[in-house]
Amino acid sequence: MKKILLPGSALTLFFLALPASAFSPAGQDIAYNVNGEDFQGYFITGGENAKGSVLIVHDWDGLDDYERQRADMLADKGYDVFAVDLYGEGNRPQAVDDKRAATNRLYQDRERMRALTLGGLAQAREQGATEQTVIMGYCFGGAVTLEIARSGEADNIAAYASFHGGLTTPEGQAYASETAPLFIAHGGADSSVSLEDVATLAEELETAGVTYEVGIYSGAPHAFSVFGSDAYHERADQRSWATFNAWLDEML
Repeated sequence: MKKILLPGSALTLFFLALPASAFSPAGQDIAYNVNGEDFQGYFITGGENAKGSVLIVHDWDGLDDYERQRADMLADKGYDVFAVDLYGEGNRPQAVDDKRAATNRLYQDRERMRALTLGGLAQAREQGATEQTVIMGYCFGGAVTLEIARSGEADNIAAYASFHGGLTTPEGQAYASETAPLFIAHGGADSSVSLEDVATLAEELETAGVTYEVGIYSGAPHAFSVFGSDAYHERADQRSWATFNAWLDEML
């Protein structure tokens, strides 16, 4: 059988068009432990000369093939990628109430949220991921990403990115001036996270002197980047993904 090699841009378009049911992960599921608890992440390398690393934080479904597919797309661009697990090995909630309970447990215990994210970052580096890292997240994972950004607890972080994520800053927290740059991708028709939330975050970042970029995509609902879902918005997904990739090239 003849092997057909596609340039990076063509492969990205191929992934974007690939039905979720047809996806076959190219990386490896990784069992790891944080503070005595078992988790299962996903790692894929960008190659011997990887440009940097990306840590992906999952949405409220838990780590599944959506994050694996995004990881593979980024590895194709030359990045080492680790998709972290914040729920625990085998815990992938299906019912809405179970998803809500899983996220609420972490929203109510921010110290645990941060510890598990940092544990995933440590595991990525144990797998050989390049030290300089961008942390990104989807929906719930976007909120987790901003939690880590505010905390300043992660080292060697080049930037942060949130896709249709929660943007509210908890009482008592704030962004420090030395926070690495942020990229925020938001749907203009998001009924879960308002445009007022976007404006408030921008004001906070301006006050703190943090570098940031916000992309607002007209007509895009909450979770607009999730392949195969009712919320998927192709234009918003492709435009935000292109902007994010340019951001990565600049930051890493």
